[in-house]
Amino acid sequence: MTPPARIDVHQHVIPPDRSRAIADRAAALGWPAPAWDEQSAIAMMDRRSIATGVLSYAAPLAAPDDPAGARDGARSVNEFTAELVKDRPDRFGHFAALPLPDVDGALAEAAYALDVLRADGVMVLSNAQGRYLGDPAFEPLWAELDARAAVVLVHPTAPPGTMVPGLPSPLVDFPYDTARTALHMAVNGVPGRYPRMKLILPHAGGFLPFAAQRFAVAAHLHPGSTPESLQSELRRFYFDTALSAGPAALPSLLAFAAPEHVLYGSDFPMLPEDWSTGFDTGLDEYQHWQDGQLHAINRGNAELLIPRLAQI
Repeated sequence: MTPPARIDVHQHVIPPDRSRAIADRAAALGWPAPAWDEQSAIAMMDRRSIATGVLSYAAPLAAPDDPAGARDGARSVNEFTAELVKDRPDRFGHFAALPLPDVDGALAEAAYALDVLRADGVMVLSNAQGRYLGDPAFEPLWAELDARAAVVLVHPTAPPGTMVPGLPSPLVDFPYDTARTALHMAVNGVPGRYPRMKLILPHAGGFLPFAAQRFAVAAHLHPGSTPESLQSELRRFYFDTALSAGPAALPSLLAFAAPEHVLYGSDFPMLPEDWSTGFDTGLDEYQHWQDGQLHAINRGNAELLIPRLAQI
């Protein structure tokens, strides 16, 4: 690898006992079944100049009517991932899964993951069984994560409703759901109320940068808010580049996001490697980088969010 190698804040783990469930979910979403193991992940990172991948399990943990199963699933996934990081702290990081909408379970798992497993942050899905993240019921979790200055990956999932036939949910619906939950959080003041919590939106925030000015019109529906203040709230989010480093998406992202809020993401293995290398090329060959900007996206901004990775 040619230094400085990338830090990938959007890389996934599939524990062996969950590979069948992930394959079944991918099929239901119209997406190819991903495969994962430690050796193939490291080989992929070596090919793509990724020094460290921060792993997350981006899928429901149990059936909607099984909160106990979700708690057990989160603990199992998080302990599996923590062992990977313990063995290879240079190559892997860990965003711990939380069993929302069970707030008490999520609080308990966040404390265990951050204090005992030494996770680098946590991961939540963009909606929890149809409940979006600006819901007041989730306030105790945001308050706790803010008190810990935690990094939170907000990973998209399928929105409520039926998938359009022939249009896989990860391709079309996930960016929609990311923008939906981000706007819901911003309208409800979550990022500004909890400024020490760092919220990462994958895939360049879905449609958010492109449509932020349109979304800011929502301020007129909320007394005490203005389009300018709502846009400022939306700019508190961080954004990764997975599936988004194209000639149309990059200018929109860079025009909207704060410079230190753009991070590298691969989305491996949910995005097959041979589908994704063009996005790496899009980053490397973009013609309008300012001095130091590409380094900041590839690595520097992630080092500020997760300082231990600056030592690797």
